[in-house]
Order: sequence, then structure tokens, then C-alpha cells
Amino acid sequence: MGNNKHFIPENEMERLLALSELDLDYTNLNDQFADLTELAAKVTGTDISLINLLDTFTQWSISTHGIAVEQTPRENTVCQQTIMSDQPFEIPDLGADEQWRNNDMVTALGLKYYYGLPLQLEKGINIGTLCVLDHDLKRLSPEKVELLKIIAQTVVKRLKSLRQMELMQNRINRSDDIKKKVAHDIRGPISGIIGLSEIMATQDPYCSEDMSMCISMINKSGKSLLELADEILSDDEVRTPREDEFTLNLFKDKLVRLYSPQAAYKNIALNVTIDTAHAAIIFSKNKLIQIAGNMVSNAIKFTPVKGTIDVWLAIERVQENQMLRIEVKDSGIGMEPEQIDIILAGKAATTSGTFGEKGYGFGLNLVLSLVQKLNGILTINSIPNAGTTFTVLLPQPKS
Repeated sequence: MGNNKHFIPENEMERLLALSELDLDYTNLNDQFADLTELAAKVTGTDISLINLLDTFTQWSISTHGIAVEQTPRENTVCQQTIMSDQPFEIPDLGADEQWRNNDMVTALGLKYYYGLPLQLEKGINIGTLCVLDHDLKRLSPEKVELLKIIAQTVVKRLKSLRQMELMQNRINRSDDIKKKVAHDIRGPISGIIGLSEIMATQDPYCSEDMSMCISMINKSGKSLLELADEILSDDEVRTPREDEFTLNLFKDKLVRLYSPQAAYKNIALNVTIDTAHAAIIFSKNKLIQIAGNMVSNAIKFTPVKGTIDVWLAIERVQENQMLRIEVKDSGIGMEPEQIDIILAGKAATTSGTFGEKGYGFGLNLVLSLVQKLNGILTINSIPNAGTTFTVLLPQPKS
């Protein structure tokens, strides 16, 4: 890796929490933003443009033009410097810049020019960048810069709109779930009424015509309601996960896709296994990528080359509650009890990884914060020089 300084905004935890609130899946956003990266490159006349989001450890390129890249270690990116300010950041000649001329991306791709704009959710909260790069020296005119600012603002508005649409869809889904629960709850009493009316009709053949008509109406109405309840519930029998839901298999596939490249870069074996007995259970994916992702990235950081990380995903019962279990076990350097106490108190600090990576000290703080907001539990078991196991238990609604 290049010898790069590490840039950390003063409000890093606030910034990470704001990014986590968007609850983004970094692997499926390109189609939503491809038009904007293409427009940025055309407006500026540059070879490359990217929309990047920077979490604790990684720069996720959610949309690109002119280059195929999905993720880069944050410490190896120029954009980590761009989010330090609310102002644009320009490097007219990367090859002559002492800070970045030996950067891996710069040297490997022969890049000369960089111009980046912070993506601001609100003033001071920079979650990522819109940047353009070129293989030749460039200078952007004021007019092009203004157009690039408009594109950056559009990116932020679209990110916010996607989140609002997701929340709206979640409310619709919850409404649908409530409807199904009501239908399920009333099915029993309705069946009882139908059965009672049929008994009355067969046991009292001499009842008056009016009474017979009432019994018949009760029976007919009950059957109509029962058919309606059965119709509402029928979709549930073959329901597939919605956009805001996971099964254990889907969760596993997502983690493998997102974090296998990071493990491979450090020659670490990343194994993700699931509780096959409950593989089809559907559960909310709210904040799961952020929680599990930070745990896995942290494990990669503190596991030496040729080490192993085992992730276990399961649904289990804890007393009367259904819980999602996320367990991340590494063969890393381990921790002393005092370090564990600091993490569980939300005061984890920056330390260097086994590959020289600079930590940002916020990944585990973010995990703890998100787990607590979801009324979950984080536990840590570790032996110095013998690895660490992080375990998260998150309550899930009963199916």
C-alpha cells in the first residue's frame, strides 16, 4: 500500500451514524446512479467519475464511469481527504503531489488529475464523495465546477429519496403484515360460528322459518368472511423475502460478496456458515449489513495474513424470544479483558491492524450503538494471541 496519511473528520462518529441511518446495500445501487456518474464525466471531460461512500474501513464505489471498482481500503483513497471539509478538493497533478504520488491507485492506473466534492447529508456531515479523475493534467472551469456541484446535490437528494421510499414501503409491508395477523386471529372464531350455525340447523329441524333464515344468514356470512381470511393468508404460505428482508442464505450471500475481496486482499480465509434448519425463516435486514460488516472488517484488520475468520448466522430461541445470532470468530491477536471493557463501554480507540492498517476506532463503537438501538446484545470473548469472538443477538418478530 502507498504511504498515505490517514484523515479522520472530528465528527467521525456522527458521520458514520448518519451513513448507517441510510441503511444502504452497497452492491445494488449502480443502476440508481449510473446516469449521474456518466453526466459528471461528460460535463468535466474526464475519463473517470465515481460516487463513493466511506464507512469505517472501506470506500464503497456505488456507481462508476470509466473504471470497474466496487471497494477500496479507505486508508488508500484520496477521497478520505475530501470528506474532511465542506469545500471541493482538487489535486491538479497527482504525480507531483507528495501525499498521493505513490498511492496504489494512482501508480497502477497512471492517474494525473483528481477533483472531489463531499456528499453532504447536512452541513458538516460528509458521507462520501463525487469525484472525477483523468489520465492527463486538467483544470475545471468555474462553470464545470458549478455543474458538478449540482450533480453532487442530486446524488444526495436521490440517496435521501431512496431511503424515504424504502421507509414508506416498510410501512406498507407492516400494514400488510397486520392485516394478515388480524385475518389469522379471526379465522378461529369465524370457524366456530359457522360450526355452531350448522349444528343449530341440523339439531332443530322444527325451528321457525325466521330462525332458520337467521341461521342460514349467519352460516353464509361466516363462510364469506372465512374465504376472505383464507385469501389474505394464502399469499403468506409462499411468500418470498421483500427488499427489506433477509433469509439466512441471503444474508450469507451478501456478506460473502461484500467482504470476501477484503479478506482475499490480506490472504485470509473467510468462512460464512448458516443454521440450515432455519434457513428459510424471513427476518428484517434493518442495519444488519452495517452491524455484521463492521464486525467482519474489524476481524480482517486484526487477523494476520493466512489467518481465518468464521462467521456463524443462526435463528435461535432465547427464552420466549426469537433471536438472530451473528457470530464472528477470528484467529487474530486477541484482546485483554480491559480492552473488552473499553469496547463495551463505547470507548474503543484507534489501533493499527496486523497488516499495517490504520484503525479509525469507530467500527466497534458503531456496532455497539446500532445493536443497542435494536434492543440487542453484544458480547465479546477473547484470549490474547489466540483470537476473538464477537457475538450479537438481535430480537426478531415472531413469524
